Amino acid sequence: MSMTEERELLRETVAALVAKHAEPAAVRAATESERGYDETLWRLLCEQVGAAALVIPEELGGAGGELADAATVLQELGRALVPSPLLGTTLAELALLAAAEPDGETLAGLAEGGSIGALVLDPDYVVNGDIADVVVAVDGGRLNRWTRFSAQPVDTMDPTRRLARVRPEETETIGADPGIADTAAILLAAEQIGAAERCLELTVEYTKSRVQFGRPIGSFQALKHRMANLYVTVAAAKAVVSDACDDPTPTNAATARLAATEALKDVAAEGIQLHGGIAITWEHDMHLYFKRAHGSAQLLGSPRELLRQLECEVLPT
Repeated sequence: MSMTEERELLRETVAALVAKHAEPAAVRAATESERGYDETLWRLLCEQVGAAALVIPEELGGAGGELADAATVLQELGRALVPSPLLGTTLAELALLAAAEPDGETLAGLAEGGSIGALVLDPDYVVNGDIADVVVAVDGGRLNRWTRFSAQPVDTMDPTRRLARVRPEETETIGADPGIADTAAILLAAEQIGAAERCLELTVEYTKSRVQFGRPIGSFQALKHRMANLYVTVAAAKAVVSDACDDPTPTNAATARLAATEALKDVAAEGIQLHGGIAITWEHDMHLYFKRAHGSAQLLGSPRELLRQLECEVLPT
C-alpha cells in the first residue's frame, strides 16, 4: 500500500474528521445509539471523503479508487475504534461489482452512504447485519443477493462492532465469487493495524507519565525493550498488510490477517498489563482495544483456520 500523495491526503482528511467527531466519549455514545454508529460522522465521511464510493469505478458514479484507498480509511477508523458501516458497505459493493452487469442504482445508493451494505460469510455473525439495506452472501463459489431477509442482533464481546444473525427469505444470483473473503480479510487487517498503532501509542504515553519508584515506568529498560518489540511487531504486520493491498492473493490475504491479528492481540495484552488495574475499568479505553482485538480475531475465520489455509497452500497434499 504505497502512500501516494493523494492517499496521504485522504488519510489526513479522515484523521481530522475522526479527531473532531470521534473522541472516546463520542465513540461510546455511538455504540449506545439506536443504529450503533454516529450518523453525522458517517455523512461527513461520505460527503467530504467519498469513503463509501472509493472502490466503485468512475463509470458507475464512484471514485475509481483502489483497495489500498479503502484500507487507508479503515485503518484511520480502526485507530479510534470508530463504529462505522464502511467495512460492510465496501464489501457489499465489491460483491455487487462482480456481476456481469452491476446494479448501478444499488451501487449509487451505497456510494452516497444512504444505503448500508453487508457481506455474509458467516450468517450468524454479520457485520452491519442489523442495519443493512443491501445484503450479499458468499455461498459455494457463488455470490447471491438476499433481496429479502431477516436480521437479529447478537450479543458481542466488542461493543464497538455490532453483529447480527441474518437469514435469507428471497435471493437472486449475482455471479461467481471472485474471492471476496480474501478482500474482506485484507480490509479487516488494515483496520486492525490502525487499532494496534493507537493502542501502542496510548501505552507508550502512559508509561511516560506513570511514576513508580520516583521515575516514569517507561524509563525502565525492561519496559523499553517490551515496547520496542511491540513497535517492530506492528510495523512488520503493517508492511505485510500493505503488500496484500497491492497484491491481494489468497496467500497474502491470509498472511496479512494473521499478522494483523497477532499484532493487535499482543499490543492489547501488553497495554492492559502495562496500564495496570486502571486498564480494565469501564472508564478507561484500553479494555475496548482488548475487546476489539479478540472480537476481530474471530471474525471472517479464526487464526487456526487461516493457518490451516496457508498450510494447504504451502505443503504438498
